[in-house]
Amino acid sequence: MLHDAHVAFIGGGVMGEAIIKSLLRSAILQPHQIALSEPNPERRGFLSDRYQVHAFADNASAAAHADVIVLAIKPQVMDKVLAELKGVVRPDALVFSIAAGIAIATLREGLAGHSQIVRAMPNTPAQIGQGISVWTCTDAVTDVQRKQAVQILKAMGEEVFVEDEQYLDMATALSGTGPAYVFLFMEALIDAGVHMGFSRPIAEKLVIQTLRGSVEYAAASKLHVAELRNQVTSPGGTTAAALYQLEKGAFRTVISRAVWAAYERSLQLGKKKAGSPLHE
Repeated sequence: MLHDAHVAFIGGGVMGEAIIKSLLRSAILQPHQIALSEPNPERRGFLSDRYQVHAFADNASAAAHADVIVLAIKPQVMDKVLAELKGVVRPDALVFSIAAGIAIATLREGLAGHSQIVRAMPNTPAQIGQGISVWTCTDAVTDVQRKQAVQILKAMGEEVFVEDEQYLDMATALSGTGPAYVFLFMEALIDAGVHMGFSRPIAEKLVIQTLRGSVEYAAASKLHVAELRNQVTSPGGTTAAALYQLEKGAFRTVISRAVWAAYERSLQLGKKKAGSPLHE
């Protein structure tokens, strides 16, 4: 599968580095099998020195001889990148995109009809092998290429295949953006602990371990999360008082609206052209 393949990464940002790190850590690839393109010379030099991979300033040079091309770029620059790769991508190469909101049809059109395409949405815990990725592919992707895609995704954590591409934008809003929701919640809990009188290091330790333990407990339990919440909630107790304030503040509704806003933004990004104004 990937043991004798050459993989090019277009873009050396956080997720591009996370995938490179995961593939090298798991010994699926060796440094000499990886090429990357990164326009920022400092970043390019850092990645080249740290991972001993081939680094290029331009996308075409990195992709020219690759069996797999990973598009780890922002959706805002996709049109420009596809124009640079048109005619460069080998006919039998697998194009593997993790750009939010960019549909397979857009990738195919930008690459002059190239049809062996995987679209995936990983998330940032992939940096430590604890990510979750949702992915799909075209019918033109071969069995070997599907196995290559799974290898890449499993190096970062868990993977879920879906037949319908519409689930990729949903995954962007739920699991792709999800770590930010969790980090904001953690930040709020830590600040509340400091406000009560804990030192910040102790508050951080309490919150991190509470979330870690709760997640592992939920994963190990066969109970619905609502039942797990009820286990902690005694009538008239401290948890009930806290949950009353969360419900009073429309906690569930705010979370739902946030996820829906991210979903709509993912759809919007897919419709934008490179160079169009995008306001975050």
